[in-house]
Amino acid sequence: MVRKLKYHEQKLLRRLDLVNWEASGGNLAEVRALRRYRLGRREDYVHYKALARSVRDLARRLRDLGPASAAFRARCAAALLEKLHGLGLVSSRQSLAACESLSAAAFCRRRLPCLLVKLRMAQNLRHAVTFVEQGHVRVGPEVVTDPALLVPRAVEDFITWVDASRLRQKVLDYNQERDDFDLAA
Repeated sequence: MVRKLKYHEQKLLRRLDLVNWEASGGNLAEVRALRRYRLGRREDYVHYKALARSVRDLARRLRDLGPASAAFRARCAAALLEKLHGLGLVSSRQSLAACESLSAAAFCRRRLPCLLVKLRMAQNLRHAVTFVEQGHVRVGPEVVTDPALLVPRAVEDFITWVDASRLRQKVLDYNQERDDFDLAA
């Protein structure tokens, strides 16, 4: 018979996997990123790292192409930079150097809760994740309940509160912009 673990013992063993102990505690940077960006699933961060790695590899391959294929390199580099700039992962469309330094954190910063904090719709990431999970936020006409949604630059302006949200009503009351028609609803 094994005794029940005390609270502090459970807390210490929370992140320890006794079956796969080599893989569980090795990457401290990954744990920091999971906490910093409030990622609910570790698989999301692993996916972002893989995407960033593939973009860096593609940028290196484009950079290493010979002078005989300069037109092809310029066309592909422009397409890659346009795509990454449209997603909001790089700030400028000028050079491939920005693509070579792309990290998983850039993907994490384009998640919906991070943009809510950036747009000052939430005080911190914990509240932003809660708002998204509870269905208070919409992107365009669609209500979003998944905090892992990556928001492109073109859609960033269409992040708003849901019409029936209590948070929206509180904001309108505070700004004294609430319509009389909304009071009846």
